Amino acid sequence: MCGIAGTHRLPDGGPLTDRLTRRLAHRGPDGEGRYDHGDVHLGHRRLSIIDLSQTGAQPMVSGGLALSYNGELYNAPELRAELQGKGVRFRGTSDTEVVLEAWRRWGTDCLPRLRGMFAFAIFDERTGELFLARDQLGIKPLFYLRRGDGLVFASELKALAGELGGELHVDETALVASLLYYWVPDSRCAFREVRKLPPGTWLRSRPDGRVDTGRYWNLRDVAAEAQAGPPADLAAVVEDSTRAHLLADVPVGTFLSGGLDSSYLTALAARHRPGISAYTIGFRAADAKFEAMPDDLRYARIVAQRFGVDLHEIEIAPDVQELLPHLTHHLDEPIGDPAAINSYLICTAAREAGVKVMLSGMGADELFAGYRKHLANLIALRYQKIPRVLRGPAESVVDRLPVANARRGFRSVRFAKRFLSFAELPEETAFRRSYTMYDRDELTGLVHPDLAGAVDDVLTEHADTYHDNQLHDFVNRMCLADARMFLPGLNLTYTDRSSMAASTEVRVPFVDVEVVRAAFSLPGNRKIAGRQGKAALKEAASPILPKEIVYRPKGLFSAPLRAWMSRDLAPLVREVVHDGELVRSGLLRREALQRLADEDAAGREDRSKHLWHVLTLEYWYRGATEAGAAERAA
Repeated sequence: MCGIAGTHRLPDGGPLTDRLTRRLAHRGPDGEGRYDHGDVHLGHRRLSIIDLSQTGAQPMVSGGLALSYNGELYNAPELRAELQGKGVRFRGTSDTEVVLEAWRRWGTDCLPRLRGMFAFAIFDERTGELFLARDQLGIKPLFYLRRGDGLVFASELKALAGELGGELHVDETALVASLLYYWVPDSRCAFREVRKLPPGTWLRSRPDGRVDTGRYWNLRDVAAEAQAGPPADLAAVVEDSTRAHLLADVPVGTFLSGGLDSSYLTALAARHRPGISAYTIGFRAADAKFEAMPDDLRYARIVAQRFGVDLHEIEIAPDVQELLPHLTHHLDEPIGDPAAINSYLICTAAREAGVKVMLSGMGADELFAGYRKHLANLIALRYQKIPRVLRGPAESVVDRLPVANARRGFRSVRFAKRFLSFAELPEETAFRRSYTMYDRDELTGLVHPDLAGAVDDVLTEHADTYHDNQLHDFVNRMCLADARMFLPGLNLTYTDRSSMAASTEVRVPFVDVEVVRAAFSLPGNRKIAGRQGKAALKEAASPILPKEIVYRPKGLFSAPLRAWMSRDLAPLVREVVHDGELVRSGLLRREALQRLADEDAAGREDRSKHLWHVLTLEYWYRGATEAGAAERAA
């Protein structure tokens, strides 16, 4: 995996491209390169994975085309053979060269043929046109902004903010969106002037300054086509994807939590790479007990022993006060999911052991209805049929129950309270509420009164995401909404940034165009059967994995937030509530923040995720405003 940056039609484009590229060094510590042609400048930082020789160096220039590419192409061998059959001669074995030659032959028509994760810039010296492209599902990032008649782009927002801070302004509506979701949706960016190239699209910057975009792949349409066809052989598709994702000239390892997704991928990977390394993480016993976290280590050991996997156990008691600002910086935007810490620590340990590529089970929950919210929303439809006279007393009891005492948290109470926050809402509203942090009144009460309009904007912005499709059943509509918003906006984002902070590539075999087609070829009742989520994936994995792994209770790839809030982070919470930059600037109301902190400290409500995200937002905002002020003062 790599970092790319560049400029088009800017007088200071060369020096700016150099500075942007240096800021991406963590994405590619193995090499760097630069291409210049007139007013086009491309920069590259290389993490060598395939073809470690100089024939894989970038930017790659050949026959009037120049390519700066960040990604992995898993069908590169097949495309290489096809192109060779048409007379193309290759100098090396890199997938970069396959992308370049595919573009030469097919132009933008090559994009839907690429199976992998990628973001790249390609310049045609004959036409003077610069193209940017991003993969179908949004696995790899690409940020850009117009600067006068010119264009600037980079793999990470922090590179642009670090060099152009004085020209950028915080988008307060995007911050409101991050409070609602605990991430910034792909349709927005934390800085108003910057855009994210959407998944499945390309952008063309012409020599006369005109810029246009096109979509080459649409998840909504692919899901509809798959639904109309026969159900796929899921086991065969997942195994094929896992095998393809092992393509590398360096050691490959896996994330192994002992849950279904990571265990299934690890078992399949071990078939093709016997003795493959796997990494699992555990927390201080007291923290895990307080959070009522499952014993993932026990299940990971079962899988490792069964399949001959070299298991590395990482038990951590992190200095969260030190990790929090470090991770917030690397995540680019305010993201409130503590799972980023897990990814970073696992990738750091793997990199220190010489492993540069890791496989992750990311995406299976979204595509196969594996989250508790999916089952909870189905149950909510049935719950609404219970007479109100019976629901009312039960809700009153749950409302009075504490979510924790001084020694431990009560997970079932937390789930019950969360369920009741959306159980009586209409179908689409309930689903969206099940993964947002606040309802309208709570969010409006938290932010400055002038931002009430922004609250309404973010609440309605994605309302049609649930309805603008042709899927017949509730479960697949939920999966499609997750795959369009939750997956690229949160999970793929933090996975990319936290892994690249450790100079490690994470591959996601479930987030694959063929697996996606297979997932939406299955009806919803094969994904949730009775009270079993991910039923189809469990059926596919059952011939391989032990039953205690396939049917173990759903775990969370998360962190012991309640324990951290009650001990490690309690002083920081007090500081942010009383004298934080968000409060002093007027963005957030001190009284509302204090109420969240008091409810959490007393164990009346579980506000740990809310407070964790406020801390990440505080650190991000400090960095953003300080960088802008420093740039303007320079």
